[in-house]
Amino acid sequence: MAHGTAPAPVRVAMVGLGWAATSIWLPRLCRHPGYTISAVVDPSPGAAATATGHGVDAPLYPHVDELPAEAADLAVVAVPNHLHASVAGRLLSRGVPVFLEKPVCLSGEEARQLAAAERQGGAVLLAGSAARQRADVTVLRETVEKLGRVRHVDLEWVRARGVPDAGGWFTSTSLAGGGALLDLGWHLLDTLASLLGPVHFGQIVGTVSDDFVRHGTAGASWRGDRPVARAAVGDVEDTARAFLTTDDGVSVALRASWASHSATDATRIRVDGSAGSALLECTFGFSPNRVARPGVTLTTDGITTDLPVPPEAVGAEYTRQLDVLPGLLRDPDQRGRAVEEAARTIDAVERIYRSARAAQAPVPTPERQP
Repeated sequence: MAHGTAPAPVRVAMVGLGWAATSIWLPRLCRHPGYTISAVVDPSPGAAATATGHGVDAPLYPHVDELPAEAADLAVVAVPNHLHASVAGRLLSRGVPVFLEKPVCLSGEEARQLAAAERQGGAVLLAGSAARQRADVTVLRETVEKLGRVRHVDLEWVRARGVPDAGGWFTSTSLAGGGALLDLGWHLLDTLASLLGPVHFGQIVGTVSDDFVRHGTAGASWRGDRPVARAAVGDVEDTARAFLTTDDGVSVALRASWASHSATDATRIRVDGSAGSALLECTFGFSPNRVARPGVTLTTDGITTDLPVPPEAVGAEYTRQLDVLPGLLRDPDQRGRAVEEAARTIDAVERIYRSARAAQAPVPTPERQP
């Protein structure tokens, strides 16, 4: 590359043309000067029309195995959860770098498979939620540095009504792997890692509930999902609550809810430290039923100060994520990092589910002695 010239756009293969691709990634990739769509992979009969409707003029392949490895510098994988690890693994093992939508994997075994595929193909896996790229999260992260030793963190993302794709794959354990915990909780745990650095949990207890997931009125209408009947199928949780402690003594309270009795979809992250407390109140994601404007406050010695948060459009964090991906692609130290982070996250998720199942299991009745 000649001095002073911009790097060539990253050639992207868009893998999957579902809601995440058509609502989040394709529009931003098409507008971003750092990218060009060089291929599309989707087996559905309407895939060609969908791609053309979004202004994409690129070869279409029905399966990732048919995508030539040299056709893309990066594959953006946005397929149903149960296909994440297998699709990404196939690409990585052939030497195709991958950016993988969350959840990166559904089990520790899938994390190990992704690590093996990354080593086999010599390609890099990039992943993570976009929440850490938000302007308000950046302000919170900078404020945490002023809090002394962190003692406790509250993580909450609670929607009023926001069960996604009720009755479809998103609410099926076999296809999604889980419910609100894997969906919203992954974002919250990823944000925690961006605030505190890599965390390892020594103790975890959790509960889950499904009071709303089969109610048609609790659906995420803003996603454009189809209306569903009151008895819609769904076997995942709509709410998860957990209490976790890190190996270095930080306690974490987590709540992730697709639906609730609240009036507004809100995200709340509070960090308590030895020298003060910081609080972020906002709404992650795209719901229009959101907090009016994000706010970050710092409280020390009984005095609460509002901190300035740069205004940004809803969804700006996804564009910002695209801004940083080319640099990560060129960084050899990135190889293995995403898998390590995903392994820590899915370990916490699996342990919350195990704790919840144990709590819900019937207690055996002691046998009476004759």
